[in-house]
Amino acid sequence: MKEEMDQLVAAGKIQPKHVAPLTALLEAGFGQHRSWGFGKIRTLDGIAGRLVIDFGNKPGHALDLAFATETLRPIPKDHILARKHSDLKGLQQMAALHHLDVVKLVIDSFGGKATVDQIESVLVPDVIQSDWKKWWEMAKTELKKDGHFLVPIKKAEPIVYQAEEQHLTDRLLRDFRVAKGLKARVVVAHEIQKNLADLPDKTVLAEVLDQLNAEIKTHLTTRPSEALEGIFVREELRQATSIPAPEGEVVAKDIWNQRLRIRDLFEEIPVAKHRRALESFRDNVPDWAAQIVLLINDVPAKLAGECARILLQENRGQLLKDTLARLFSQHGASSELLLWFGKDRSDFFAELLNPEVFRAMLSAIERDQFMEKKGNRLRDYVLEDQTLIPALIESADVEIIRDLTRTLQLSPSFDDMSKRSLLARIVKMYPAIQEMITGEQTKEDKTFLVSWSSIERRKTEYEDLVQKQIPANVRDIALARSYGDLRENAEYKFAKEQQKVLNRRKHELEAQMGKARGTDFSNARTDVVTPGTTVTLTDLDSGKAEGVHILGAWDGDAGRNIVSYLTPFAQALLNKGVGAEAELPGEAAKRRVRIDSIVVADVASLLPAAAQAAA
Repeated sequence: MKEEMDQLVAAGKIQPKHVAPLTALLEAGFGQHRSWGFGKIRTLDGIAGRLVIDFGNKPGHALDLAFATETLRPIPKDHILARKHSDLKGLQQMAALHHLDVVKLVIDSFGGKATVDQIESVLVPDVIQSDWKKWWEMAKTELKKDGHFLVPIKKAEPIVYQAEEQHLTDRLLRDFRVAKGLKARVVVAHEIQKNLADLPDKTVLAEVLDQLNAEIKTHLTTRPSEALEGIFVREELRQATSIPAPEGEVVAKDIWNQRLRIRDLFEEIPVAKHRRALESFRDNVPDWAAQIVLLINDVPAKLAGECARILLQENRGQLLKDTLARLFSQHGASSELLLWFGKDRSDFFAELLNPEVFRAMLSAIERDQFMEKKGNRLRDYVLEDQTLIPALIESADVEIIRDLTRTLQLSPSFDDMSKRSLLARIVKMYPAIQEMITGEQTKEDKTFLVSWSSIERRKTEYEDLVQKQIPANVRDIALARSYGDLRENAEYKFAKEQQKVLNRRKHELEAQMGKARGTDFSNARTDVVTPGTTVTLTDLDSGKAEGVHILGAWDGDAGRNIVSYLTPFAQALLNKGVGAEAELPGEAAKRRVRIDSIVVADVASLLPAAAQAAA
């Protein structure tokens, strides 16, 4: 190769300074370009003075020799990138059977150390084709047990391979000793706790416990959140030993007995420790429930959910309900609390799922906007969750929905497109609201005539629905929930389906009664057929005479020849006088009739209840 390099220099294809890097590239057989990535060197064209390389998306790409030496980094044949190119199947098999060998290969390829992100980027998806997280958890467990790998606690720091083996106990104890401050020591102590099963010498825990106790004592008043974390991990470690607690040891009760702002303490504790902290608060503070319901409106949504969980778990559900109801009705609920409540929407809170919650959400969103918060997770959630508004308004009165619609229309927190999206969800459940939004009255929105007796029947049905059937259904749902797993709970599913049916009928009745106009038909015209008249007809084919009573929209009774004036049959007769002919719809075919007489219907005998209502 030296002779070939000398010829290239003599021909002016390269300069002497390019000889060494070009030789390294050719010996390696692979190169890495900053923009084009990894490539396999195919040939050296000495005559043209070019190096031909197969890059991933640029096969057969020719580079000037001088340019190639200055822009390409040689990749040796044992590098992970070269191995992927030449023996991908072998690497895949190695990854499946020997996790540490693959990790060591990557670490060696990166100069003796590599972060988790670097390892993942080079192995996924070519080498690790299945679940990376599962594979890495298995590999990480093996790395920690192996004495050659130094696995850092922080993910961003690199994993290092060392030739000299160091036992896990020695490594963790060394990390604990060099850690600066209680917070850092708590992190290492958690690693020790996770690896207790692999520590043959547990006597080292005495040193760890003593050091933790000393640090916890100094942090009691200055950094109570860190002291509490130290107490948690100390107790977890002590459970694995027979080492007794020293006299006067700082305990969780000492933390909670101090005068401190609970909210500030929870802000400083990692999210993963919130549940444990709440349980500790419950165990050490007599009026814990009263304080947690005050805290719940002043914390992020996830912590609000944890507060609710422990209240429900300890049979303080009614206290939680009362607190939420007050906050919602007074529009004092924070956007984070409402975000949790909206996402949770469990049946335990069924009676609180109403339009007032949505109104409280609008107030909270406006409040956040006024305070110029950078983000508004509640607003984003309201727009994204297509089921939220239907769940909150499904059992509301139409007038409440009208008022809610006006509030939404006036809200400054949504642009026009977002408002249209939200209003469309309301209209889908309450079509009558369309008139408010568009300012138009559709044909279906027009009022219609009904008898007083039919109105009374509808009112009776509505009262029975609202006062008996729906409350009974709510009780059925609560009872069914108590039976256990809702996924396999037939009683629960039936009760929820029945809830939809009842609420749908409630909305129908409200819409119908809002359009109905009661009458006793005493002023019915008789010069033409109108609602409230009795009409005598003669069939022009058979000559047979018959009488029909044209009454209100809800008065139809085929057995008594009473028809609603809105039916196609009655519509064919309306506004026609005596002697006029009409074509009536029939089951088999249309038939022609002649109107022989028109008189005011005897509503008192046909609909006795109507006469009583009018009186």
